[in-house]
Amino acid sequence: MAAERTGRSHVAVVIPAKDEADRIATTVRACKALPGADLIVVVDDGSQDKTQEVARHAGAATVRHTVNRGKASAMETGANVVAMHDAEGETPHLLLFIDADLGESATECAALIEQVAARTCDLAIANLPPQEGAGGHGFVTGLARTEIARATGWLPVQPLSGQRCITRAAFDSALPLAKGWGVETAMTIAVLRAGFTVLEVPCNITHRATGMDMRGHMHRLGQYRDVLFATIRMRLGGGYMRPEEYAHAAHTQTQHSPYRAK
Repeated sequence: MAAERTGRSHVAVVIPAKDEADRIATTVRACKALPGADLIVVVDDGSQDKTQEVARHAGAATVRHTVNRGKASAMETGANVVAMHDAEGETPHLLLFIDADLGESATECAALIEQVAARTCDLAIANLPPQEGAGGHGFVTGLARTEIARATGWLPVQPLSGQRCITRAAFDSALPLAKGWGVETAMTIAVLRAGFTVLEVPCNITHRATGMDMRGHMHRLGQYRDVLFATIRMRLGGGYMRPEEYAHAAHTQTQHSPYRAK
């Protein structure tokens, strides 16, 4: 399947957020400068602070989960809000999902929008530079990369990146989203299996890094668990492609080039 035609691109930025009152306003304001962005939706996922109020004052449309329901649920809620703003008979908004703590560096996501709007791909994923203070040994990234390759033949650089621009059709192909931290890995597999094109794009984005303290270790263990469970469910449910289906694409792929598994 070729990249979906978008015509004149309207972009909706969806920002899942929990307890981000200190940074959400800067992130929202930065998003206003993104090309084609005419809607910014902040989904307050059970915050205990004033995330929703601050985001609204910064100019975002907001919706709130009264309890924390997780990133995947927040993404789906945000996408549903965007769908209500899509004009009947016109091309749906492109969806740009970003983290709430990007601050001014959210403007770097313009590179993702440009690739999808140009129909180079249906899903553009940001490759971030090394983050100051980042910890870990890459075991979660390694698991996600291995499972995406096993399912589709693609070897991404940063399979866990949450900064993603995607067409509505490609997003719908990944529903329902995998729960927890498995959402990005499962989304990538589902989109490629559906015949869409994926591209990693270098972006100079910065955000808070997970350190090497006990909290950081527990966070990474949770990520590993969610990626493992999500991919096991997909594999058992027939969500992995057969190797012969993606053999040619896997053999000819190059880094930072569009990839279509079949």
